Amino acid sequence: MSAIVDVIVPVFGIMLAGYGAGRFGVLGAASSEALNRFVYYVALPALFFVSMARVEIGEAFHGPFLVAFGGGLLGSFGLALLVAVFVFPNRLAALGLHGLCAVFSNTGYLGIPLLLTTFGEAGKLPAIVGTVIMGAVVMPLGLAIVEMDQSRDAHPLRILRNVTVGVGKSPLVLSAGLGLGVSAAGWALPAAVATFGDILGAAAAPCALFAIGLFMVGRSFTAGAVEVGWLVAVKLLAQPALTWWLAYRVMTMEPVWAASAVIQAALPTGALAFVLAQRYGIFVQRATAAIMVSTVLSVVTLSLLFVALGIG
Repeated sequence: MSAIVDVIVPVFGIMLAGYGAGRFGVLGAASSEALNRFVYYVALPALFFVSMARVEIGEAFHGPFLVAFGGGLLGSFGLALLVAVFVFPNRLAALGLHGLCAVFSNTGYLGIPLLLTTFGEAGKLPAIVGTVIMGAVVMPLGLAIVEMDQSRDAHPLRILRNVTVGVGKSPLVLSAGLGLGVSAAGWALPAAVATFGDILGAAAAPCALFAIGLFMVGRSFTAGAVEVGWLVAVKLLAQPALTWWLAYRVMTMEPVWAASAVIQAALPTGALAFVLAQRYGIFVQRATAAIMVSTVLSVVTLSLLFVALGIG
């Protein structure tokens, strides 16, 4: 449990620091949005590019892990959307972000250090693959749904074109695609480029978390409590349960890979969900609340999961 606390408490602490800075007027009223723009247009693209460029394409393709982790993602996303359509009806973009908050794991800031602490070097590759899936697959899926909503009154072909262009010009998708292209070509990043990307990329997570705290100043923590509770239940309970079934009952894989799939599925909602929500000005309060509540409760749920998996 100490390993879990050690990686989660600082995350929540950064959000609280942002809230304190906003509450006492240390930063201006527009600071949350400005900080979020820095994350979306500068820090995250740098992080995505260098991360994808370092991934060995062949090593990253671990079939059983992709089925278990990806299947848990898609199944939980579908469940969240189905319930939201009938219980929490909203515009398409909000429904897409609802689904994103229900499945987008904080693999980069929590998953990688947690798996390295738990499994050592053996946990590194599963953690990287999980992070790549979140950045290169799940995030473009969320973007596509939001862009589809933006073009909802257009002709179907125009909608398809607008969605393709909207997703394709996203700095997150462009940077990830460029990084994967560098990796596929077998090129090594020049040291200066790698260092530049590492320095900027390291600012992405803390700035996004700090911006979350800033955003919550003067806003209700309990608004939409039922919907937020549902999102947290899917994220911390349903998604890891489905992933466990796929990893241990359907697929056959090494114990570290199976456990890594379940642990990453059980991580709290990642701050990037807030970055995307604030970028489009949709579902921001609920995304923020889901991130904060799931982060706090994951201390308990992850500890229980580790006991159930016989880890530690």
